[in-house]
Amino acid sequence: MDRFRPLRRIQVEPERADPPPPPPAAASGEAEEMVSAPAAGMLMGAKVRRRAAVYRDCKGDYIGVPNDPCLAKILSKQGDNKVLFADKVLKFTQSGKMKRRILVITDFALYLVDPDADILKRRIALAAVDKLCISKLSDNFFGIIVPTEYDCLMASTRKKEIVDVIVKAIKSTSEYEPEVASSNRFEYHAAAEVIKEVEFEEADGRVKTRITHKEKP
Repeated sequence: MDRFRPLRRIQVEPERADPPPPPPAAASGEAEEMVSAPAAGMLMGAKVRRRAAVYRDCKGDYIGVPNDPCLAKILSKQGDNKVLFADKVLKFTQSGKMKRRILVITDFALYLVDPDADILKRRIALAAVDKLCISKLSDNFFGIIVPTEYDCLMASTRKKEIVDVIVKAIKSTSEYEPEVASSNRFEYHAAAEVIKEVEFEEADGRVKTRITHKEKP
């Protein structure tokens, strides 16, 4: 679908000036950031984002959910209508492949929608979210820990905004605040019996990310 076609890799590029040459990344407050296909054990490189990119304006709904018949219908069936966040993300599968998804966050749940098939792939109730995992570096990865089901590893250039929205949404509807664990190494359950470890390392101005399979004890 057209709304998702531009997302082929995690990349933020500065707008080009007219006429060329384009302005430097510092002028636009953004720098290129890429993630390669994450086969188990493969190192993935990403340039460290400039500080200004982290503090970009937060819009919330970057998709226009009310104007999207498919997304509006999915939320309506679940009795949800208050959209706190919506944007394109990459979701990592059990086998380590990247899948394009639309992430919609409401005040009750997280929705992962396949943009090509217009199908709801997963709904996670906010009440089921126990913890959010992020690194201490400038990468795009974040993990959502759901003990009663299985966890979810995703990547987005709006990682900080997503984490903030989830925490605030849970606090507003319950008496607890989910833990936000910041570490350059964390584990997650890619499936009930599949444990993976994500490691982050900064080297030569880049953040290298390694995803490896761990044997269940």
